[in-house]
Amino acid sequence: MNKRTILLTGGGTAGHVSLNQALIPELLKMNFNVEYIGSKDGIESELIKDGHPEVAYHPIASGKLRRYFSMKNFTDPFRVGTGFFQALNVIRKTKPAAIFSKGGFVSVPVAMAGRAMSVPVIIHESDVTPGLANKIAMPFADHIFTVFTETLKHLPKEKSTCTGSVIRSELMEGSAEIGKELCKFDNDFPVLLVMGGSQGSAVINEAIRTNLTALLVEYNVIHLCGKGNVDDSLKNVPNYCQFEYVTSELPHLLHMTDFVVSRAGSNSIFEFLALKKPMLLIPLSKQQSRGDQILNAQLFKQQGFAHVVEEEDLSPERFFEEMKKLHLHEELLVENMTLAEPPKTAYEMAKLVTSYTKKK
Repeated sequence: MNKRTILLTGGGTAGHVSLNQALIPELLKMNFNVEYIGSKDGIESELIKDGHPEVAYHPIASGKLRRYFSMKNFTDPFRVGTGFFQALNVIRKTKPAAIFSKGGFVSVPVAMAGRAMSVPVIIHESDVTPGLANKIAMPFADHIFTVFTETLKHLPKEKSTCTGSVIRSELMEGSAEIGKELCKFDNDFPVLLVMGGSQGSAVINEAIRTNLTALLVEYNVIHLCGKGNVDDSLKNVPNYCQFEYVTSELPHLLHMTDFVVSRAGSNSIFEFLALKKPMLLIPLSKQQSRGDQILNAQLFKQQGFAHVVEEEDLSPERFFEEMKKLHLHEELLVENMTLAEPPKTAYEMAKLVTSYTKKK
């Protein structure tokens, strides 16, 4: 008997791929064939091809939908149109029972093509307010899942459900011992994990490195600094471990971590919440984004899960003050996180997705 196919899409950032990565093994266990539509050179290409060789990857043209003036705004609609016809071709060949979209610009032509081919399209929105790509794709969707209940007021009631966060199983299976082997720390100081997203954050990197001497008196520091941002002059500093970007190592690093400094992408902060890691969030500013990370961070602050400092207010001095406060309030933050609603498993989310598959 031929397996039915689930077609996944999403890309542009790691946050638009990680849930799909969590769903792949669960869908395979449920005896589905899994294939992926992504951009030709986006981060999803690397993550899916390298991490999931069992999944056929179909690259399509992908334009970027900008909120600011750019000459590319006049040419990229043609790339989206090209992507639409390429996605149509993939759908005709694979005959999927459903399409699951995690968002990002590459997902727009896929959702449009899915509707044109009468394939059920399921969208997942992680942030408090829908991103521009998902806003455009939503009219073509059969159902929309959200992480935050607050998101539902921005969506059509008749086809929207809040599932809460979804945590990949391997995150809970990390080993602090393996993490210690990776970092080679030689003392029992608390571990501070710093991450600024897959591309890194110049402002966070500067705050860490300016305060590094003082931080290393109290902490072992793991610094995920982004591609091309490793400082070679600091490579041999004791108790300071730099990575450009990690994938399979992250669960091990998180399990050995006591405190986190991070941007406020939805996937990451819910992973910190699931592992009950006190966090200082420095959301991406409105000058660089639509403000979604600011909303994510403020909701976590209101619920007592995190401390927050806006990027514009961050200085090396302010950063060190905030770290002192985070350490002081560690027990209260952990207690609040213990009371949070438990996340869904990837298996539970896969069951929800497959419930919308087209019948044979």
